[in-house]
Amino acid sequence: MRQRQRQQGHKRSRLTNRMLVGAAALLLGGGGLAVVATTALAGSNTPTASAGHRHTVMATTISCPDVGERLRQVPHSAQLQVSKGLATLDRQVHDAYHKMMGGSGSTVLVTLKRQRSHTITSMVTAIAKDAKRPGYLLKMSGCTTKPVDEGAGAGGFDSTKSTAQGWYQGQSPQQGQQQQGQQQSQQPPQGQDQQQGQQQGQNGGQQGPAGGPSPDDFVDITTVQPNADAPPFAAPQGGNATTGTFTTECGRNEEGHFNPDNVIVTPGVSNGAHHTHDYVGNKSTDGNSTDQSLAASDTTCNNGDLSTYYWPVLRKLDGNAEQKPGAAQDANVGSVLTPATVTLTYRGSQSGQVTAMPRFLRIITGDAKAFTNGTKNANASWSCTGFENRQLKDKYPLCPNGSQVVRTFAFQNCWDGRSTDSANHRDHVTFSDRNGNCPNNFRAIPQLVERLTYDVPQGTSFAVDSFPEQLHKPVTDHGDFINVMPDDLMGKAVDCINRGQQCT
Repeated sequence: MRQRQRQQGHKRSRLTNRMLVGAAALLLGGGGLAVVATTALAGSNTPTASAGHRHTVMATTISCPDVGERLRQVPHSAQLQVSKGLATLDRQVHDAYHKMMGGSGSTVLVTLKRQRSHTITSMVTAIAKDAKRPGYLLKMSGCTTKPVDEGAGAGGFDSTKSTAQGWYQGQSPQQGQQQQGQQQSQQPPQGQDQQQGQQQGQNGGQQGPAGGPSPDDFVDITTVQPNADAPPFAAPQGGNATTGTFTTECGRNEEGHFNPDNVIVTPGVSNGAHHTHDYVGNKSTDGNSTDQSLAASDTTCNNGDLSTYYWPVLRKLDGNAEQKPGAAQDANVGSVLTPATVTLTYRGSQSGQVTAMPRFLRIITGDAKAFTNGTKNANASWSCTGFENRQLKDKYPLCPNGSQVVRTFAFQNCWDGRSTDSANHRDHVTFSDRNGNCPNNFRAIPQLVERLTYDVPQGTSFAVDSFPEQLHKPVTDHGDFINVMPDDLMGKAVDCINRGQQCT
């Protein structure tokens, strides 16, 4: 009898453990890996053994050094090997994250480091055949865990309090005025609160999939202080400013051009993004596109603009789990939302005239890994129609009834005058200061500003696609652009901008 009671007690203990882990995952709202750390559960199930012990629930994700950001020279002979290597590193993190989500132990990071070391070594070897050996990359194989509630960047910041200065001026949070205030939790408005979101999720409604977002990633836009008195929200103005605009109309992706590739970062690789991209403009863009294939393509733009404009899709968190790469297979669950409007505008400079972009110039704005990388390159901006003097960097907006969610991407507006791309896809372009001045040896080019609006369900009901370990954080939003305008069309755009005209 006593032996049977002991066996039943052990069964109850194991069942309790599983129930607590499951409850923890539900309470976290899918915000990352749920880890239940408790000495009571690890030991005896007797009252005396558990007395005085606290059950601690902690959520973490995987954080790895971004090898792509540290690349400085990639010879043509190594481009495909490096591209495949970067995609493999992302896949390794993807797999490790899901193993941790599934309850695997501490060996996950050990195995991940070994895998990354092998992949990075192959990349270094390929580069070293025709360029200086980047041995420093070999030190980037180790990964750590990051608490999901820590915020992005060292010390974090609260974009509900910050000004827009620095967001589009190439400044880090430590350099701009975003340093005002620390991360502060703000509650959604009545009728859109966290409890409602969780309740809807448990009933098959709006709660996000495992891996994010968290209800804490949302904020009522009406509680945010106005903060958008600087470009790109205010157009260039003043005596030296070029005040013209050129707008290219390319639709809303009504034709359904989607894929999980990223031809800028991982050319030649299928599913190189591990999230789905929404495209307008060039109709042929995928991971295998070349300058030649892009130039020979058709376009959705009504003025002959062959450029490629793309960004991660926004999803309605309705539980739709389409089993294909970039979607549910990469932890991106929910129905894709088609933008209500897409506006693509090129603007001038605060300091004077702009020069033409070179054809096939590639620009990435924002950082798809900003939650673990920090906010140095983050450039997401979220708002609501009717409230666009209030811009959010690290929160999704909860908009009043009748107001649409707005995403804005303002691209780098200074070019080095030489290269259409760089090894890390950032060094060849940068932002001017708030007076429009470019760094030495850089020249002002038209600034592409993309504005997207969406009709979303009320509540914490939507999220941007992301790498799984980035937890669908709003700070990871980003945009990609390849200029394939015919030279005469780019000339027209520059002329309109410099003459202070508004052209299409």
